[in-house]
Amino acid sequence: MADFSFKVADRPQRGALEAAVDREGKIPRAIHELGPVAGQRVVLLDSDQGLRARQLEELGGRLSMLPGLAMNSLPAGLADLVVSMWAGFRGASPDSEGQIHDAERALRPGGRLVVVHDYGRDDVVGLLADEDREREQIAWSRRDGWFLMHDFKLRVLHCWWTFDSIDEAHDLLVPVFGERGTAVAAGMRRPRLEYKLAVYHRTMGTPGGAGG
Repeated sequence: MADFSFKVADRPQRGALEAAVDREGKIPRAIHELGPVAGQRVVLLDSDQGLRARQLEELGGRLSMLPGLAMNSLPAGLADLVVSMWAGFRGASPDSEGQIHDAERALRPGGRLVVVHDYGRDDVVGLLADEDREREQIAWSRRDGWFLMHDFKLRVLHCWWTFDSIDEAHDLLVPVFGERGTAVAAGMRRPRLEYKLAVYHRTMGTPGGAGG
């Protein structure tokens, strides 16, 4: 799930979404600013060797792509930056503490862990229609939420899904998202959808564990 927070099996539809989601490149730019990426050994978790991997390589990262979330195959201290996008580190889930431990082992002292999740509270939630997931995302971002209580800092990205026209949006959203896509497309008054992301970031292997 490294490319999006949802699965798209059809290749042409996936390519069209790649062209629409975050045309401004705010997602890779934020990861680079929080990493950095250029010249660094970067581990991308749950990678499908798609859009996000290409973006990190274009930023100059020396990329190691893992097909899942397990990092036990990595040499200790290998990475300067570990990036998880949408799949792992799901707040107070039973797996999160172990994933932090694994990331700290894989990172050099002072290395960075960057975790990307949907923030919710935007136009795209109408496409995903998962109220439990949105409540979970909102809880994560609170001051007393799991991430901020575990020494992460939060950057909220205000991104867009941008289309050349409302008709183009309709022709993509309906086959990908079905009835939800029809409803969202019918309500569009401009050819873009607001999309917010939560980027949680933390410096590992230093006293206190927190980082700017």
